[in-house]
Amino acid sequence: QVQLVESGGGLVQSGGSLRLSCAASGSGSSITTMAWYRQAPGKDRELVAEVTHGGSKNYAESVKGRFTISRDNAKNTVHLQMNSLKPEDTAVYYCYVDVVHFGLVNYWGQGTQVTVSS
Repeated sequence: QVQLVESGGGLVQSGGSLRLSCAASGSGSSITTMAWYRQAPGKDRELVAEVTHGGSKNYAESVKGRFTISRDNAKNTVHLQMNSLKPEDTAVYYCYVDVVHFGLVNYWGQGTQVTVSS
């Protein structure tokens, strides 16, 4: 079983920055992909950014050039640096990991609210 603990959400003005962090415990060295998703009210959950164990990164078009995902494999942590935030970035942000355990199992964090005021 893997536990994900997120931190770093909050309220920020448009143009501001926030840094989200997620720490995974209980997985040992079996984490493959780590990612951040978000869900705004009335919308589907969407991928924001993901990073593989080897460091390959993928971003949603809407956040390219503004958000940066990073991970520390030794500490099983993933971070999302969010700059130039816009009101449309307002959502609950969820940490996500894939773990190899008799196949591939995914885990979600509890979510952290990010609110960007105009």
